[in-house]
Amino acid sequence: MGLLSDPNRRRALISMLTRLNAPICMLCYCAGVCWFMGLAFEPFTLRTYMSENAMGSTMVEERFPAGERALATAREFAAHKKKVGGMPVDWLVKTMQARGLEVFTQSFSRVLPFPDENKERYIVKGTNVYGILRAPRAPRTEALVLSAPCSPGDNNNQAVGLLLGLAHYFRNQIYWAKDIIFLVNEHDLIGMQAWLEGYHHTNTTGMKWTPLQGRGGSIQAALSLELSSDVITSLDIVLEGLNGQLPNLDLANLFYAFCQKIGVLCTIQGRLQRNDWDSVSGYSHAVQTMMLMVMKQASGRPWGDHGLFLRYHIEAATISGINSFRQYKTDLTTTGRLVEGMYRKLNNLLERLHQSYFFYLMPSLTHFVSIGYYMPAFGLLAVILLLRALDLWVQLVAPPARTEDGIAEIEQSSPGVRSVLTPLIISHLTGAALYLMPVHFQEMAVEHFPVSETEAVVLTAIAVYTAGLALPHNTHRLVSGEGTEQGWRVLKLVAVLYLAVLLGCTALINFSLGFILALTMVPVAAFVTPDVPKVLSAIVFVILSPACTLLFSVFLFQELQDMPVSLQDGWMLYISVISQGILDHYLFGSLVYPLIALMVYPCWLLFWNILFWK
Repeated sequence: MGLLSDPNRRRALISMLTRLNAPICMLCYCAGVCWFMGLAFEPFTLRTYMSENAMGSTMVEERFPAGERALATAREFAAHKKKVGGMPVDWLVKTMQARGLEVFTQSFSRVLPFPDENKERYIVKGTNVYGILRAPRAPRTEALVLSAPCSPGDNNNQAVGLLLGLAHYFRNQIYWAKDIIFLVNEHDLIGMQAWLEGYHHTNTTGMKWTPLQGRGGSIQAALSLELSSDVITSLDIVLEGLNGQLPNLDLANLFYAFCQKIGVLCTIQGRLQRNDWDSVSGYSHAVQTMMLMVMKQASGRPWGDHGLFLRYHIEAATISGINSFRQYKTDLTTTGRLVEGMYRKLNNLLERLHQSYFFYLMPSLTHFVSIGYYMPAFGLLAVILLLRALDLWVQLVAPPARTEDGIAEIEQSSPGVRSVLTPLIISHLTGAALYLMPVHFQEMAVEHFPVSETEAVVLTAIAVYTAGLALPHNTHRLVSGEGTEQGWRVLKLVAVLYLAVLLGCTALINFSLGFILALTMVPVAAFVTPDVPKVLSAIVFVILSPACTLLFSVFLFQELQDMPVSLQDGWMLYISVISQGILDHYLFGSLVYPLIALMVYPCWLLFWNILFWK
């Protein structure tokens, strides 16, 4: 404290920070990137462990025997689905009732803001079917959910068959202390959203649905099944939910524990665990796994039906079956026993899962990176903005230089409030146009151009984004005449502090998104001045802009999944990602699109304006 309270020492510290500002900033940036890359190195990570005492042991005997019956039920379900051309509601109701469940249905409808060309739908109508197994040994105040989406074609039939088989088996057991809800939802995430809104008496998305006639207790945890093959080689757990939310780490630990007990190959991000962490290939494998999780989390979209449960503080995950060319094979009986074991452990919970981590990254299923380990990587990037703000503040409050005659040099015009507010206002108006125009002006675009509604939305967004590069350019001159030397420093100080707060708040909610944005925007914010070469700097600015960051992320994601794409296919995938991001916002409340349009892009435009300041 003495260093800051002593005026002489404080001035010496500030002088050192301003004199060595650029080298310190570069060192912090390199240190932040190296810190993040080092998180995947096994000695720097923590080994997973079970924090919840009620789930600390896997000493339960799994006896589910009906794998073949589940397969037969799956084939029967597929036949009825093909016969009716969609979800066989009547057959599901009769089948669940035959298994002793209280069965209810829910109808729902949703008009999309624009057609979803990926799934070829615009007006979505469907029905959810769910059955409740009442707890025989408790007051029925708590519940668990097991769901399986009714997917088009031959997808996920085995998951529905296994769900019905488990319902029949669970009905004959007497140890359940929680209600168990077996849910088959139509139209994947839209149907799940309708059911969750109906169950919790909320309507945040404007969807139309009929009220639920039957309810269980407060939902404590949920699992969603995705199985599309009679035989699988491994089970993959999907954790990433809406807006980057993750379930309690104990849920992933429980999945891994039962996979080890039963002898099932388990993966995360579709990748098996490797033991050669001290080799280059082993470390590269861990980095790629962690990067896949980072990019999925940064997208803000739910990567399974479980992702919508998390907004209601319900711990949930999706278990997906993978059928690859591995020699190891697992049947539905073994998969059913794994799910049975997990539900028996969840049945023992006396309170919600809360003792383990909610903020983490996983380079493998046996190791994780907690928030205390990965936040310093972001902090090293964020401190660059504070150092630049300090340097700008010192320059602004420093007394004016004196001439040889001892007369102070005073600028002819000092920066006025309007010269700073004008770029701020116009940049944010541009962001508002980027947020509102693509959806609201799609009909006009379709009338004047030979494009579909989805293409009109995406191309309008790209057009507004590109046009925004010209709007804030020297906007201060519209009000205050020529820009002043002090003017751009004041504007940059405001923009740097704005970006620091924006990235800090984003990283607290969604670390992955905040870190990726910091990687690209911090160098731009730190070193932009009107004196740098314009053409070269403009090229660098565009490359590091939010739109290009998304484009590079699309190609990187495909590379990490071992599915590289050509430039043409990558561009089409890029357009699809933009349209899906806008749809996710309007359908489920994803915050990534409004965050980019209303805050990140206007902030980037402020630095673009500084680059061309005259």
